[in-house]
Amino acid sequence: MRDAAAVASPRKLSTGRAAGSEAAGSEAGEPRADAGLADAGRADIGRAEGPGPGERQRPLRSAQWYETEGLRSFSHRARTRQLGFLPEEHLGKPVIAILNTWSDINPCHQHLRERAEAVKRGVWQAGGFPLEFPVATLSETFQKPTPMLYRNLLAMETEEVLRSYPVDGAVLMGGCDKTTPALLMGAASVDVPAVFVPAGPMLRGHWRGETLGSGTDMWKYWDEKRAGRIGDRELAELECGLARSPGTCMTMGTASTMASAAEVLGVTMPGAAAIPAVDSGHSRMAAAAGIRAVELVRADLPLSRFLTREAYQDAIATVLALGGSTNAVIHLVAMAGRSHIPLSLDDFDRIARDVPVLADIRPGGRFLMEDFHYAGGLPGLLTRLAEAGLLHLERPTVAHATLREQLDGAGVHDVEVIRALDNPVAEQGGLAVLRGNLAPDGAVIKHISAEPHLHRHTGPAVVFDDYRTMQATINDPGLGITADSVLVLRGSGPLGGPGMPEYGMLPIPDHLLKQGVSDMVRLSDARMSGTSYGACVLHIAPESHIGGPLALVENGDPITLDVAARTLHLHVDDAELARRRAAWQPPPRRYGRGYGALYEEHITQADTGCDFAFLSREGDVPEPHAG
Repeated sequence: MRDAAAVASPRKLSTGRAAGSEAAGSEAGEPRADAGLADAGRADIGRAEGPGPGERQRPLRSAQWYETEGLRSFSHRARTRQLGFLPEEHLGKPVIAILNTWSDINPCHQHLRERAEAVKRGVWQAGGFPLEFPVATLSETFQKPTPMLYRNLLAMETEEVLRSYPVDGAVLMGGCDKTTPALLMGAASVDVPAVFVPAGPMLRGHWRGETLGSGTDMWKYWDEKRAGRIGDRELAELECGLARSPGTCMTMGTASTMASAAEVLGVTMPGAAAIPAVDSGHSRMAAAAGIRAVELVRADLPLSRFLTREAYQDAIATVLALGGSTNAVIHLVAMAGRSHIPLSLDDFDRIARDVPVLADIRPGGRFLMEDFHYAGGLPGLLTRLAEAGLLHLERPTVAHATLREQLDGAGVHDVEVIRALDNPVAEQGGLAVLRGNLAPDGAVIKHISAEPHLHRHTGPAVVFDDYRTMQATINDPGLGITADSVLVLRGSGPLGGPGMPEYGMLPIPDHLLKQGVSDMVRLSDARMSGTSYGACVLHIAPESHIGGPLALVENGDPITLDVAARTLHLHVDDAELARRRAAWQPPPRRYGRGYGALYEEHITQADTGCDFAFLSREGDVPEPHAG
């Protein structure tokens, strides 16, 4: 049986439903998820608008480097001979840049060096000329203080590499949390034809007969260790069982959320988001992406053809139906900004009220990405949303003339993993946007992963001014923390962090863990890992570092969280808040020079995507003179 990554066939095939019996666990009469997806490289994409393959009306951009009469073009050809290439291998052919975020320090991308060879194979097969470019890796597991500090740096690198070299199109290879939005932000700004290749999730973890989810079970068993319920031997075994292969976290963390967002935006091959990193289908998908990139160049179809307002709305709906990461809010707002499409927190909250959570995947559910892939993957889930009328099906994707055509033949194989509309994991999307006097510009909570009794809660604040202080004092009995307390962390936003680190899942004090307390209300201007869980209110804007209301909270202040009402309220009267504000002093700047100084001068707040203002604004950028 073909998997969803046959996605990969470059020839136009029938889009009819596959014949034969349904896979075990499928609903009666539903099509297989991979049926009809084998034509993902179909040759007629974009015929409704613009030239088709072989009909490009403009000369190739790379011709400015290679095919003029001057000295510079002679030099460029000579240096290409120095690289060992014949004229027949590259002259007159689309040059496809393969932007590869592989690195020895990034386990999520450990296999991308090999996958780049598969992409090259596809580019050569389609008559293009592949060139691989190493770009920043942004390893979520190792880079400090947080890769979010450097997301915009990779976006800048992506844009400038694509702009400054003889590039006609691109294949973008990423997956670890910040790499997906960064690559797409940069490519959208330069607006070349491009296909994104997600790294894919790792295999499921195992420990003593239990199935483990990387990230989510790390938090869980670390708390078990702190509570004294497991020891050092068990923890050492868990170290070897949590992450067993290359690939991103196999829960619906930020990596899988953003890969899924990229797929529904229409910039990956169909089914690409959930293919396990080590599955042979992943290599076929990479080759298919190389083929598509060449065909998109020939058809003169840049990213702006696909990154429309309707596509971003569908991405929001999909993230919500997946119970996806809160980080998607920041990234999608930033990505839409690069596409010059207004997107706000209100769009997320409005769409969330109509979209059920259908994917039963950790941390908000029971299963893992490998299960999701076998259950039909994102194409299967999208058929559910299409059935509910929640998608814009007539918009194009890089693989098909319309999303409707791309989903023809897709279906669900396991109704436990991808729920039916009448049996959702939750009636409304897994994220909620909160506002109130503590978050006038908004905050977010992934309430699907919080204990329901905390969805409406009032308690006294226990305030930590920074993460290090919190780490050092969270278990201090003198703080008087109880299960009803509201833990408040400030100084952790875009400027305060710096870079808005994933500090938002504040640890529950040891003494409460030992009493069986597993969740508390926690507030911060930080983010949290998409693999995290709990009643954590995040992205509070404006942040405390610039004098947002979070900076004015004092120990003992009553705070009310009300998810149903979408409110976050500090019960302190306006006169007292004005007195505190008058006494507040802004913290000093951290960076005297370097990228950090650039970041401090230009970063925007969480509600507007944490992009650099000079990158997201409209304006002309001249093409380089190559001759």
